[in-house]
Amino acid sequence: MSATPRLAVTIGEPAGIGPELMIRLAEQSLPAELVAIGDPQLLQREAARLGVPLSLTLFNAGVADQAPVPGRIACLPVPLPAPVLAGQLDPANAPAVLQTLALAADGCRDGLFDAVLTLPVHKGVINQAGIAFTGHTEFFADRAGAQVLMLLAGADPALAPEAGIRVALASTHLPLRAVADAINADTLTASLRLLDAGLRGDFGLARPRIAVLGLNPHAGESGHLGREEIEVIAPALARLRQEGLDLTGPLSADTAFVPDQRRRFDAYFAMYHDQGLPVLKTLAFGAAVNITLGLPFVRTSVDHGVALDLAGQGRADAGSVRAAAALALAIARRRQA
Repeated sequence: MSATPRLAVTIGEPAGIGPELMIRLAEQSLPAELVAIGDPQLLQREAARLGVPLSLTLFNAGVADQAPVPGRIACLPVPLPAPVLAGQLDPANAPAVLQTLALAADGCRDGLFDAVLTLPVHKGVINQAGIAFTGHTEFFADRAGAQVLMLLAGADPALAPEAGIRVALASTHLPLRAVADAINADTLTASLRLLDAGLRGDFGLARPRIAVLGLNPHAGESGHLGREEIEVIAPALARLRQEGLDLTGPLSADTAFVPDQRRRFDAYFAMYHDQGLPVLKTLAFGAAVNITLGLPFVRTSVDHGVALDLAGQGRADAGSVRAAAALALAIARRRQA
């Protein structure tokens, strides 16, 4: 990593709040060179609409250590084929949106960027364009050929500021009907190893304390409400404890997040998306960060979606994008060290 790190930012769904968040991030005094990956004309129009002075230059990979200046960003251009109307999705722009992600991943691979921050995309309109797309996490995993883990982190009013709440997911964007079939010993073992390694390496925790939730209500109620805890989860945890991982569980999810419990753990491992994330977003929404563990590069993202109802109104909350930028740079520095 150079003296001035380079943070790539994909601007996300062009009809959502991503372009506004890019401009708001550019206003900040960050210890990094910002590179926006997207349509430069869209960014210029958005800055003008917001009344924000913006100095936009074309990205030049050969020019290193650009001193960061608020209001100045480089742009790796990805022109949009269709006009953008705030709040109105257009499938014609979906391929360009995915091209920004590919450029970000490949740029990190090639050493052009020290980290990437992704602004929200709209999965539905990408699939409507005839492109199979599950989410950023899965896209980057496929692009990098890596096994990854989704982790969200945010502040917790019950904990010290340096602690916070962290929730990782055993399964991500799956229908609930498919979750049980996705939970097996191999995936649990690999994911928990990733979580332990990520908490040690990216967050500097010497021996992370991880709470593992059960799949079923009351963690299966001793087998009366399901046997996944007995037959799959508990044996996987026992083997990992022998490797030195500090794991507690499987725990009943309905009481695992009460304040006294949250003080005991550095992270939670939830079995599915809506088991763990509602709690985290209730506590930290608007300032939480999505991190992809397991990639060969640093990737963070915001904790919200495209917010079509807010697009074009200048009312988007930039708290999460600022937190995502700060964490991306902190992890990049820690990995370098």
